[in-house]
Amino acid sequence: MAENQEYTSQAQVVKSSIFTASQALEKAPEIIGVPTGVEGLDELFFTVKEVDGKLKQVPLGGIPRYSVMNITGVSDTGKSLMVEQFAVEQAHRGHAVAFITVESPANFVVASMRERAKAMGYKFEELEDKIIFIDAASNSVLRENLPDLLATLAYVIKTYKVKFTIIDSVTGLYENKEMMARNVVRRIYNFLKKWYQTALLVSQKRSGHEELSAEAAGGFAVSHIVDGSMVLAKQLITTSYVAKIYKRPVGEVVRLFRIDGCRMSGHDARTYVMEITPTGLVRIVCPLGEC
Repeated sequence: MAENQEYTSQAQVVKSSIFTASQALEKAPEIIGVPTGVEGLDELFFTVKEVDGKLKQVPLGGIPRYSVMNITGVSDTGKSLMVEQFAVEQAHRGHAVAFITVESPANFVVASMRERAKAMGYKFEELEDKIIFIDAASNSVLRENLPDLLATLAYVIKTYKVKFTIIDSVTGLYENKEMMARNVVRRIYNFLKKWYQTALLVSQKRSGHEELSAEAAGGFAVSHIVDGSMVLAKQLITTSYVAKIYKRPVGEVVRLFRIDGCRMSGHDARTYVMEITPTGLVRIVCPLGEC
């Protein structure tokens, strides 16, 4: 009892952290959709509104604004293609985008992004100055020192009036130190929320993880902290039994997509067939079993 009293007497009440619901609502953002540039994806998020006295499900038209979303999957599932499409779409709409490269240097990423723009029917030269790269892949200080990276991102946000941030991949920021994954992701998440960013964080999955789980390298650090996760997977058809399930011939690769939770809006929880088109665009096709 004496120890508890001593602890209580030394602890401080942080009154600045206390809000009534009405006070919190004064700062709460309106939930609207941000178009992703990925065919078939924007319709999978929704909100509920009262129409003629009845609750009705209304499509959001994109991911929730100010959400921090995790895009996870094993290699070669289309994660980078998806975030590149998102960056190009926002730039085409006149918005500044911060793109933090952690795996591949910026000059290689921009070459790929130019191809995404071409496939989407946009002229890259008309939007290229709206995409601001922070090349952590080529700069070990940024990659290994989180305060420096966040300070650089803050400078970019203020200088270019950025409202959209992409990190590809966040897993590379705690490479070989996965015990720190939760701390790294939490600090990034809090930073993005403070700056009212709508963000996509790419995270890598180990090949040993279940294909359609949201778990990434570093455990559940990413998916438990962020506002929602989108899981990309691939399935090689090796037997006639599996071929019947996926309605695809033996030897073909089927790509799958699922939204694994979103705390800021409703979402379609079904597993979807996903394709990468010959021009290198990701698109969501149809619910699994309905194609």
